[in-house]
Amino acid sequence: MLVVMQAHATAEDIRAVCAKIETLGYRAHAIPGAERTAIGVTGNQGEVEVGTLEEMAGVQEVIRVTKPYKLVSRDMKVENTVITFSGSEATFGGPGLAIVAGPCAIENRDQAFAIAERVQRAGAQFFRGGAYKPRTSPYSFQGLGEEALEIMARVRESFGMKIVTEAIDHESLELVEQYADVIQIGARNMQNFSLLKRAGRAHRPVLLKRGMSATLEELLMAAEYVMSEGNYQVILCERGMRTFADHTRNTLDLSLIPAVQRLSHLPIIVDPSHGTGKRNKVTPLSRAAVAVGADGLIIEVHHEPDRALSDGMQSLYPDQFDELMVQVKQIAPVVGRRVPVIGEAAAAANRKGSTRLTIGANS
Repeated sequence: MLVVMQAHATAEDIRAVCAKIETLGYRAHAIPGAERTAIGVTGNQGEVEVGTLEEMAGVQEVIRVTKPYKLVSRDMKVENTVITFSGSEATFGGPGLAIVAGPCAIENRDQAFAIAERVQRAGAQFFRGGAYKPRTSPYSFQGLGEEALEIMARVRESFGMKIVTEAIDHESLELVEQYADVIQIGARNMQNFSLLKRAGRAHRPVLLKRGMSATLEELLMAAEYVMSEGNYQVILCERGMRTFADHTRNTLDLSLIPAVQRLSHLPIIVDPSHGTGKRNKVTPLSRAAVAVGADGLIIEVHHEPDRALSDGMQSLYPDQFDELMVQVKQIAPVVGRRVPVIGEAAAAANRKGSTRLTIGANS
């Protein structure tokens, strides 16, 4: 159920309606929009008696929501959600195109800083890197854990990029929440409902990747789990799904972008690295993702991909990422988007400091 407040409803009116909903044994989710505040009602197993709510001050109408997902729906919020970050031009949603780039996994400080310097210079506003890696083989590199989180925190200080990294369980989420700006829930955990609920209690935006065989509705319901716990800052991500095709690691489903945008107010970005698993397909699929209206890209970049401990075959070389960003900046205005510039002062200071360190090492 959805309670739509009048445009002139006061904050006191909204609080009173939320309190009434809570006394009825349900949960109230007040989400302000550009012209109105909508209050979603969850926790009801059947019809809710709407008579008393309709008569309360500031209430315009009470709408029955038939979709299984409520909080992520356009019925709840007509305007697109835009997720912002304090002191930064970086956003998910809105006119700014979010560019997330970095290695699949953080291997050491030198590797992280070498890649961060290049992707920030090219136009990335977010730095991605795995501290915890859920791998198919138990013998594969599993990540550096908190050491990697500390390295990424230093990357943020030096280059001004916000940090996106994955949590794979409750314990890692506790640490990721402390260090990162965005908590990623990977494809393998899209329907880990306990983890989704914990992410819903976090005080960080959540980047939710589509599961390897998940339908559109299943993805939206996973986002509903997060939002039902009170965290309304959710970013969806298309990262390819398993099909019978063998010319690519996964099949990237760009038709999901307009489908999500018709049904939901949440921003959605595209991961062409995991979506294809092939370096030579990342750039063309990135161009297509921007053209089809995605709110951003998440790209794997490695300065020595042949030596990468994880997913080297799908990682762009820094020069390839440079060229990709040139093309993205040309396509973005055609669909009413732009690539924000961030962290210039921090990057300049870091490059100056790096020069001094290099000279000292060689003298």
